[in-house]
Amino acid sequence: MASCKEANVDTWEIYQSNGWRWRRTARNGDIVGASTEAYVNKSDCIDNARRNGMTCNPV
Repeated sequence: MASCKEANVDTWEIYQSNGWRWRRTARNGDIVGASTEAYVNKSDCIDNARRNGMTCNPV
């Protein structure tokens, strides 16, 4: 799993679950966004997360 934290303290996670998926977690621990599909390539998953607002770089 790769993750990064944004300046507004939201955390983005890139993880594997039947393919690559992403989720965005707020400071209070609530999941406030997630991919609606699994991606074959991790890079495609990261691209989709960026289209949905991710500005940090997951490591």
